[in-house]
Amino acid sequence: MLNSDLDIRLEPRIQELYRLHKERSANIDWSYHEFIPWDKAMSFKRVPWDESQVTLPEGVIVAIETALLTEVNLPWYTSHLDYTFKNSMEVINDFVRTWTAEEDQHSNLLETYLLVTRNVNPTRLHQLRRRVVENGWFPDFTNPLATMAYTSLQELATLVFYNNVAKIAGAHDKDLATLLRRLAKDEALHYAFYRDTVKAHLELDPNFIVFFEDVIINFSMPGAVMPDFTERMKTIAVDTNYGPLQYFDQVLDVVVKFWGIADLEPTTDEAKQSQANIMKYHGRLKRIKERQERQLEKAKIDA
Repeated sequence: MLNSDLDIRLEPRIQELYRLHKERSANIDWSYHEFIPWDKAMSFKRVPWDESQVTLPEGVIVAIETALLTEVNLPWYTSHLDYTFKNSMEVINDFVRTWTAEEDQHSNLLETYLLVTRNVNPTRLHQLRRRVVENGWFPDFTNPLATMAYTSLQELATLVFYNNVAKIAGAHDKDLATLLRRLAKDEALHYAFYRDTVKAHLELDPNFIVFFEDVIINFSMPGAVMPDFTERMKTIAVDTNYGPLQYFDQVLDVVVKFWGIADLEPTTDEAKQSQANIMKYHGRLKRIKERQERQLEKAKIDA
């Protein structure tokens, strides 16, 4: 019977992935203070916040605020990874610590940007931040391989989100677009480590697919614990180019192809069924995406 722990036979490969990650991240090391337009800063005591000071469209603000409220839950994400990988090989725990240090700047950058540019009510933001962190994040899976698949999807989704929002935000604030792309570079490196670790396991034994099925089919972002998350995502899909269509094209379809799930040759009935279930799910989302694209195209023609 397969063990859901990371396979010790892959330790040399994972050590190489970690070495590459450290090398690449060192080449793009940064500090969040470099990306803040400090010349726009004013004391809130001297100049109280007022809605008239907002300069960004509502959809962009919702996207940045939602990203912040996701990133601010880093302590809970780290706790989950630490618990999940506590008995794993040392290199995995080394990576988690490195990942935490790199992710730690993200919420600082987003929050400071929003406050300095006065694009958010500071009191309301403080209340939301506190509420989100108090709610915590408790995923319903704790096995290492499932977590590897989850973090692969989550990091890629975040990477795509930042890049897509940056394209819209750039027309309103070039500083914002620059900092979002800076965050996306971090997420790209994190995604590569998790993605390649999953790939190595499937190459070693395609039957490992049984541990990835549930996460792939039932994936949801950790930010789903925040208030009004569903409404937020509807706004983001319309105003900042990240919704179900982009999730399928730029996240799910990408990992399914990279991991070669359709071409795996598992040997157990359970693994074969997991493979079939994933591809059935992928096919269903593809049909939904194609139908939505046709509807959008028709709407353009009718307009």
